[in-house]
Amino acid sequence: MPDSLFELPELATLYDLVNPPGSDHQFYLSLADGETPLRVLDVGSGTGMLAVSFAARGHDVTGVEPATGMRGVAVARSGGDTVNWVEETANGFRFDERFDLIVMTGHVFQTFLEDSEIAAVLTNLRDHLADGGRLAFETRNPALREWEQWVPERSREVVEAPGVGSVEIWNQLIASSQRFVAFMTCFRFPDGARRDAPSTLRLMDQLELAEFLSEAGFIDVEWYGNWDRSPLRDDSPELIVVVRKAASRI
Repeated sequence: MPDSLFELPELATLYDLVNPPGSDHQFYLSLADGETPLRVLDVGSGTGMLAVSFAARGHDVTGVEPATGMRGVAVARSGGDTVNWVEETANGFRFDERFDLIVMTGHVFQTFLEDSEIAAVLTNLRDHLADGGRLAFETRNPALREWEQWVPERSREVVEAPGVGSVEIWNQLIASSQRFVAFMTCFRFPDGARRDAPSTLRLMDQLELAEFLSEAGFIDVEWYGNWDRSPLRDDSPELIVVVRKAASRI
């Protein structure tokens, strides 16, 4: 079930203000560079910024997003009519089409909490790749313990929302363990109204992630530690994965 942060329209409209396109956006777009347009599937497509950017480069793009609020922003954005938007979860969609590239960005992978759900998602993504197609996604490096900074005094910011005014946003860590982090994203609007959106994320190191990928039938795993394609190290902020589906044998 989508987090309320993504489900409520008044919160979804703030997402791009807090998460503007950056080097991660360019990294994923670069995976489709070439002369031939690709069939691209964006899973957890959110507000649609990346999906629309792929479409603007001539690719045939489908965006899968379960949250009503986020999908509403995506459909309404400039260029939104160039993407096929589908309301579904990452392990629930079923298409006859097979894709050359599947991306899952914005740390969406960390929202899959149980082993069985992770396995089901990866299997579904694999099954929707064309022979030789690639899957790319990222998860935070748990060794850096980034969530320890998710407290009001370190995370507080103010964004100017068109038609709304100044919105104060901060994070509040609730609990953490070896496998999970629970926190709240808190919003205070100009009229004093406050919205709190709870979230829980799964933590996973490289070894555990590699095991899930192997069990799901992926090959040729490429690991990166940051969006500049630098090698994965102990102090890298991200675990970025690009994997390939093996070609079928007759």
